[in-house]
Amino acid sequence: MNLLETSKLKKYFGDTHAVDEVDFSIVEGEVLALIGSNGAGKTSMVNLISGLLHPDSGRIVFRGQDITTLPVHGRIKAGIARSFQIVNLFDELTLHDNVALSIFSRQGMTRRLFTLADRHHEVWDEALEILRQFGLETKRSELAGVISQGERKLLDVAVAYALKPQLLFLDEPTSGVSTREKAPIMDVISAIVRSHKITAVVIEHDMDIIFKYSDRIVVMHQGKILASGSPEEIRQNETVKDAVFGPTHA
Repeated sequence: MNLLETSKLKKYFGDTHAVDEVDFSIVEGEVLALIGSNGAGKTSMVNLISGLLHPDSGRIVFRGQDITTLPVHGRIKAGIARSFQIVNLFDELTLHDNVALSIFSRQGMTRRLFTLADRHHEVWDEALEILRQFGLETKRSELAGVISQGERKLLDVAVAYALKPQLLFLDEPTSGVSTREKAPIMDVISAIVRSHKITAVVIEHDMDIIFKYSDRIVVMHQGKILASGSPEEIRQNETVKDAVFGPTHA
């Protein structure tokens, strides 16, 4: 069953056809990878779905509801979250505070966060449990601005996860971290996403990560969908090899 569908979705920037009348679908429960070379249209597509851009034409349907004109906060409330843009990390706050802030935001109580905090023990308990799931419990009292890049990546996803999304966009979840850190980070994220049956879309340039952790891969090229299939089907697709991978993954 499709959780989200787009129909003839279009976004042009002058002569640049960022998203060119794209029909796109996300199946409920899958971990989908959205890939393509720089300028292929991936970010514009995600921006359209998450509400940061408005399409020139076309439709976006989420769980049977037309959300094409819904604002960002409406899409968050509907169940769409984005790891790196919905709730930015507050470096001057602790990890515990950052996750709790996301939970308070989900409950519509952010304006009175610190006056309500003492009376809402369940929020702090939930935030601590989320940190535990992401392996960050022992860092709960540290400031977000002083932890490692890998830990920041996990915290970023934890903050989005705290919104309890049904559809979670993960943009470059392993960028800026060492090669040895990438698999452990993705192991944690993948385990949480799959155990809680969250539909996830990963935008990532590391093809080893893409092939290992995704159920299906959608390839964008010049604003259009070039191919869609299992990791092995995409690996063997000659058109994709020429347009995206080049000789490294031939």
